[in-house]
Amino acid sequence: MTKEINEREIALDILMEILEKGGFSHLVLSQALSKYQYLEKQERSFITRVVEGTLEYKIQIDYVLDSCSKVKTKKMKPLIRTLMRMSVYQILYMDRVPDSAACNEAVKLAVKRRFQGLKGFVNGVLRAVARKKEEFSWPNLSVKYSVPQWMADMWIKEWGEDQAEKIMKALLENRDTTVRCNFHLAYREEIIHSLREQGVEIEVKEELPHLIYLKQYDYLEGLNAFSNGWIQVQDMSSSLVGLTASPKENSYIIDVCGAPGGKSLHLADMMKGTGFVDVRDLSPQKIELIEENIERTGFSNIHTKVWDALERDESVLGKADILIADLPCSGLGIIGRKPDIKYNTTAENVESLAALQREILSVVQEYVKPGGLLVYSTCTVAAQENQENARWFQEHFPFSLVSLKDRLGHVLKAESLEQGYVQILPGQYNCDGFFISLFRREN
Repeated sequence: MTKEINEREIALDILMEILEKGGFSHLVLSQALSKYQYLEKQERSFITRVVEGTLEYKIQIDYVLDSCSKVKTKKMKPLIRTLMRMSVYQILYMDRVPDSAACNEAVKLAVKRRFQGLKGFVNGVLRAVARKKEEFSWPNLSVKYSVPQWMADMWIKEWGEDQAEKIMKALLENRDTTVRCNFHLAYREEIIHSLREQGVEIEVKEELPHLIYLKQYDYLEGLNAFSNGWIQVQDMSSSLVGLTASPKENSYIIDVCGAPGGKSLHLADMMKGTGFVDVRDLSPQKIELIEENIERTGFSNIHTKVWDALERDESVLGKADILIADLPCSGLGIIGRKPDIKYNTTAENVESLAALQREILSVVQEYVKPGGLLVYSTCTVAAQENQENARWFQEHFPFSLVSLKDRLGHVLKAESLEQGYVQILPGQYNCDGFFISLFRREN
């Protein structure tokens, strides 16, 4: 008896939603895995691997398909194109999947989805790929690492070819799930004991006591430490925003673009339940994400507000001890976790987002009291949005950069820390690409 729907068919539907309908990969995949939670862990892992791998290597996969098929990828019917892409990924990168199984299952799915007339095409092209898989060579870094050419060119120009290649390579490497501990709710030892008791393999680093790296767990929502609010999924680089801000107890903090709330929760935790974190974002949907995390953690010193950061809020002028401006950006630093970003971003997007960041900074800087701090950060790797904007901000407003040496020097090694900013590149510290700068208002 065959299953009514198998893992490959689920993966196909997920990829169709992302590649052909523009769904966000992390949301579509998460919703599907939740829907099919009843499947065995091994089956859910297969779905995740096929979906993420196909997205990560799409440019390279299309190059392979175009080398083996008379009908180019762009001209294929959407379902067949998606089916071919995920099957090529299995042939090239999943050693435990026999090539014959990848080909045969693809043919079965084509027939099941009423493309009986194309089963010969699917079979012929995929078997050609399997025959030639050891012979493929890549014409450039863009194809080798499945990065759009404009992006590869930008990084080569900004960082040089060797460093640019390291960035691109790092975006394809698997990393463990990183969680940050809420120490106001539980001690580190208590959190570690709870995770190990549920069979989670963990790694801790003494220089980063607030973080735990998770391996070999089934699903996050099933962990007691998560449901108790003791841990929050947050990458190491993102958690450095809290260390940069280093709030004193009873501070008033505004986070102007706060969804999904990880940084605000960190700040609320660091203040040990005192003070007030005023976290805002543009839409009710984004605020809902923050509120879900607040409800799970139970913090009472953090409140949400739907607010457009471009709109001046007269009620908070000159009142914030700390302002967190983690602003909308191209997201090039988190491609390793959200691979669809690289296919949906353009050089023009980078330029327009850099301009938007300057507009927001022009408004929100007024909320910082004299002597107060402003943290400007992004999860991208583009000088326009990072170093250039930090320089622009300092030139136009009464703020000076503050050294990050005492705040982040135990974690990062970068000459720019003394100057008040740091650009973390993917692969440098086993974390996302990220930019952080710290300013103090002079008057």
